[in-house]
Amino acid sequence: MDIFSIAAVLMVLVSFFGYLNFRFLKLQNSIGIMIVSILFSMFIIVISIYFPAFIKFQKSIVSTIDFQKLLLNGILSFMLFAGALHLDFNQLKTQKWNVLAFTTLGVILSTAFVGVILYYALGWVGLSMPIIHCLLFGALISPTDPVAVIGILKKAGINKTVEINIVGESLFNDGIGVVIFLTLLQFASVGNTETIALSGIIKLIFLEVIGGIAFGIILGRITHRAIMKIDSYETEVLITLGMVMGGYALAEKLGVSGPLTMVVSGLLIGNKTYSESKKRTDTQSYVFKFWELIDILCNAILFVLIGLEIVLISFDKQLVLAGFIAIPIVILARYLSVKVLVNSLKKWEPFGSKTSLLMTWGGLRGGISIAMALSLSKATSWDIIVPITYIVVVFSIIVQGLSLGRLVAFFKKSNKIKT
Repeated sequence: MDIFSIAAVLMVLVSFFGYLNFRFLKLQNSIGIMIVSILFSMFIIVISIYFPAFIKFQKSIVSTIDFQKLLLNGILSFMLFAGALHLDFNQLKTQKWNVLAFTTLGVILSTAFVGVILYYALGWVGLSMPIIHCLLFGALISPTDPVAVIGILKKAGINKTVEINIVGESLFNDGIGVVIFLTLLQFASVGNTETIALSGIIKLIFLEVIGGIAFGIILGRITHRAIMKIDSYETEVLITLGMVMGGYALAEKLGVSGPLTMVVSGLLIGNKTYSESKKRTDTQSYVFKFWELIDILCNAILFVLIGLEIVLISFDKQLVLAGFIAIPIVILARYLSVKVLVNSLKKWEPFGSKTSLLMTWGGLRGGISIAMALSLSKATSWDIIVPITYIVVVFSIIVQGLSLGRLVAFFKKSNKIKT
């Protein structure tokens, strides 16, 4: 199939799934579209038994898509910029050291915990992966999704400090998670894990992180100056769109972190260009709503893609068991990494007694994890990592997502968290 036909099929499915969710399920977008995608996958599996042409049609779509280019070099840049654009930097500054710790050390600890525990746990179901591939899974599953959780948190009326920590961490740990993932992927691609040096990993991460932040500041300031000289929402949307696509591509060429570039530039434009300036309210509204729609669309496309892809994956008993084993491993790793940091930061920040639990259960996995998993090659245990990722993300969005509001309400009712 040609690119336009694939795009047409994806957009029809995304709009149809969105309609079904809004019309019948009435759930938050990420949760609703994920549920509809799962039901769609089941429907395709059943229908393909009687009409094998359906599977051939799906294969023709999936085989044409270069997931690494589409996801890591395309959709990811839009998602990260859109998420950063809407974050209130003034509120974030009040928790900047906490967010920094959770974003960096939290992701590193979680990656290590998940990777090491999974390496040994897979043997229980007769599977095995090299330790570097287990760490790859740890890196892609550790970042949390701000889009999936922010609506739930606001509706639940959670304490603002906890909300800022969760949302701020979710935004930045995407960038850090991608950097760690891509760094580990470079070593995994070599095929000889014995040559991995800790100093080499630290050097790569340091260069990408510092370079990405610096380039994001430069890009954000240039875009800020350009937008401040005009007052036209059409042109401003085009400028931000060009900045995201061109900036991400240039960051990759420069060898710095594209994801962190997008996060930093998004924060600058969202909080300096539109919050501190006297630009017209309707202009800001148009720009923000455009990027809000882009964010929703990108997440929806990811869930539809995984729905199409998952039909072609062989879910045998071992993989299903591995997925269910991975769920408590990921949750435990998240809790341990958060708990270690909360206990360390208590000297400076009086955390509530249930902060660790809320940050653990509120750390939903979403589109970013799926994007990284689908971008892997067959040589990096794709056939094991993708099904496990799918099961963990489905559990996270549906079970954790649907129960988070009730958990917050329960703690508030029993006066176990501040309101």
